[in-house]
Amino acid sequence: MTDDLPFKPVIWVGSSRKDLRDFPKPVQDRIGYALYVAQRGGKHQDTKPLTGFGGAGIVEILEDYRGDTFRAVYTLRYAGAVYVLHAFQKKSKTGRETPRRDMELIRQRLREAEQIAEERNP
Repeated sequence: MTDDLPFKPVIWVGSSRKDLRDFPKPVQDRIGYALYVAQRGGKHQDTKPLTGFGGAGIVEILEDYRGDTFRAVYTLRYAGAVYVLHAFQKKSKTGRETPRRDMELIRQRLREAEQIAEERNP
């Protein structure tokens, strides 16, 4: 991460910004910082590729807080911006797998992000 690179803007897809704002303040701060690192071209230690999307194009930020797990999903697939696709609290206490409903929503918002990117960079 270098200081001379320009910031990539954050583009919030769907209700992701509102959903993140519903998280506890310490979680918002950690996820916000991880997004800042992505804006600067880096990779925060709390991130990992989200499986099921064929590579590292979709990134998941994981944050545990007081026994709950919070996640935010973003992509850098489209040049020049960080597209936040989804922010949610993982409710299931069994298994680490992302619930199917959330995966479908991420896929839908990825398509929306692609459309936004095409409009931004025709």
